[in-house]
Amino acid sequence: MSLRVSFELDDADLRHFRLIMRAARDSTARHAPEDIVAAATALLDRIDETAMPRFVAERLAKLRLLIRMLTDLDWRLPHHDARRVLAALAYFTEAEDLIPDHVPGLGFLDDAIMIELVARELRHELDAYQDFDAFRLEKTSEIKHKSLTRRNKWLEERRRELLDRLRRRREADATGDSSSPGLFR
Repeated sequence: MSLRVSFELDDADLRHFRLIMRAARDSTARHAPEDIVAAATALLDRIDETAMPRFVAERLAKLRLLIRMLTDLDWRLPHHDARRVLAALAYFTEAEDLIPDHVPGLGFLDDAIMIELVARELRHELDAYQDFDAFRLEKTSEIKHKSLTRRNKWLEERRRELLDRLRRRREADATGDSSSPGLFR
C-alpha cells in the first residue's frame, strides 16, 4: 500500500530556500567547478549505497542530469549558464543539511526539495539539454557510416538553436508571471 503525501511551500518557505541557495551560490567563488561537480557526484555515490524513498530517487535522476549537462563536451554550456548550474550543484557540496542525511526516511527530504526547486528554475536548460541529447542519439545512429565532421557540424548547429531557445524562454519567464521560485535571484 502506498501513501501520497503532498505539501505546499509558501513564500516564507521559498525565501528560506532562496537564502540557502544564495549562500551556496556565493560559495561557488571559493570552489573550482570540478570540485563542485566532484562533490555532487560523491553525494550521489553515497546516496546510491543507501535505501531511500522513491520520491528522493526520482529527484536524484534530475541531479544526475544536471551533472551530465554540465560535463557534456558536446553540449558546452555558455559560461553564464554553466555558472547557474554550478550554483545549483554547490548546494550539494555543503556538509550541513536542514535535515541530516542519516535520518531514516526523511534525511534526504531537504535535498529532494532543493533538487525539485533547482530543476524548476533550470527547466529550460534541462529541456534544451534533453532535446540535444535525443537529437545526438538519433543523429549518431543515423550517420554511423558518415563523417565525424558532419556529425559535429549538426550537433553544433542544434546546440546553438537550443541555447537560443532556452534564452528566449528564460527571458519570457523574467518578463511574465512565472511559477519559478527564483532561486538564483
